[in-house]
Amino acid sequence: MSSTPIATARFVFHPTAIAGVWRVERKPIRDARGSFTRLFCGDEFGELMPGLQVAQINHSVSAQAGTVRGLHYQHAPHAEHKIVTCVAGSIVDVAVDIRPESPTYLQHVALQLDAQQLHALWIPPGCAHGFQTLQPHSAVMYAVSHAYNAQAEDGLNPFDPALAIAWPLAPTEVSARDRDRPYLQGGRPV
Repeated sequence: MSSTPIATARFVFHPTAIAGVWRVERKPIRDARGSFTRLFCGDEFGELMPGLQVAQINHSVSAQAGTVRGLHYQHAPHAEHKIVTCVAGSIVDVAVDIRPESPTYLQHVALQLDAQQLHALWIPPGCAHGFQTLQPHSAVMYAVSHAYNAQAEDGLNPFDPALAIAWPLAPTEVSARDRDRPYLQGGRPV
């Protein structure tokens, strides 16, 4: 996979160590009033993924620093592209490759996102997603390519030693659903 960024009019897409996971750098327009930033553009994102559409935009607010949410994904045919942006505070965003045929299977990418830079992490189908808040009252907005489907939802335990995710803060809040997910067995999601 090439490590060369791809630039469009309003974005620079930086490849990561996991195929299909991109760090998205936005190019704000600044003047005396402040700034204007395009968060998504179907034409420009479509240069990398023709036909990509946004079906749903979600907003998550976490009151405490250290909150861990995820690692979530949906099974096919509801597997989704997810474009994650921190719009208040800051987070460490994580994508875990769960594609068994991938050379980076069960490896992860972690990227700090914050409201000042408004960079994003673009996560493709076949990757689980989660994050930890680094500041109180952090808010995350994510656009997804498929609407949520409860029957297709699944996840990994964010503290599974097999994933070796180094969450930067001691966890303060974690849902019982995420905390109680089983660990991987035999190197395969359960």
